[in-house]
Amino acid sequence: MVGSRRAPRFRVSKPAQIELGGDKTPCMVRDISTSGAALQLLNTIDRIPSAFTLIIPEDDLKLPCQVVWRTPFRVGVMFV
Repeated sequence: MVGSRRAPRFRVSKPAQIELGGDKTPCMVRDISTSGAALQLLNTIDRIPSAFTLIIPEDDLKLPCQVVWRTPFRVGVMFV
């Protein structure tokens, strides 16, 4: 579990995709909770929009997301 947040986050390493308008960008989910997640990208995150759908095939999930923070290769999102 990570930090003291609204909902407990759990460390994971799951392949996922950021989807917007039919385009998909691969990423890894690094931690997740019922309210949000931290995503790691292979390339810089400049082109990642502020809102998108996160697809986690392993769990058969499609989650609408809003970006809440960014670093060069990571992005934090809340589920909306």
